[in-house]
Amino acid sequence: MAELVYPPVIGAARTMFKALDLRFDIQGTEHIPPRGGAVLVSNHIGYLDFVFCGLAALPAKRLVRFMAKEAVFRNKLSGPLMRGMKHIPVDRAQGEHAYTHALKALRSGEIIGVFPEATISQSFTLKNFKSGAARLAQEAGVPLLPMALWGTQRLWTKGRPRNLRRNHIPITIRVGEAMAADPAEPAVSITGRVRGRVQELLEAAQRAYPVRPKGPEDTWWVPAHLGGTAPPAPGVARRDQG
Repeated sequence: MAELVYPPVIGAARTMFKALDLRFDIQGTEHIPPRGGAVLVSNHIGYLDFVFCGLAALPAKRLVRFMAKEAVFRNKLSGPLMRGMKHIPVDRAQGEHAYTHALKALRSGEIIGVFPEATISQSFTLKNFKSGAARLAQEAGVPLLPMALWGTQRLWTKGRPRNLRRNHIPITIRVGEAMAADPAEPAVSITGRVRGRVQELLEAAQRAYPVRPKGPEDTWWVPAHLGGTAPPAPGVARRDQG
């Protein structure tokens, strides 16, 4: 079936990136398979993360179908676009429908994008991962593709106003090697392994990030454990609190 919506949306996104003069540092795109199904697994720190995850797949000429909450599909503006790009709505009260839809897409050779934290991490650290991505990869017989994003929270994230001004924000993306999802291995074990790999990629992205906060008022996007003022992860005290 012809892709009538996705390519124009990609074009619009690239135009926006150029207008904002975003500075991209993307490594690991060679790990995106040129064909066949895969489950792309990424951290989640901003509302535009799905756009940047999809960007990393473009060198392989792949379009990622993301699983997203159903409310996005009910929106008058985003709904038609999400459906046109063949993303998958997730009703948390009836998740089996989305799971079946994703499984069918994987078996037909699609890349399915999943944010296994389920919601944006306001601490900008990894939350616990749900096991759905691992179970999908196991049942479909496809690999998991770990990915980490950094800098996207500075554009638009939960609890902060949008910052879509031309201010040269760097966006760092790291893609790891594909990980097997052996059906004989417990899904919780696979989930732990992929979370560990995403953590490694996230730390690599943070180390490579080319800028630091400009002053005390600009530390909100840096995690507490790195000396910033983002809310600490649950159960973790800020540095200055001991």
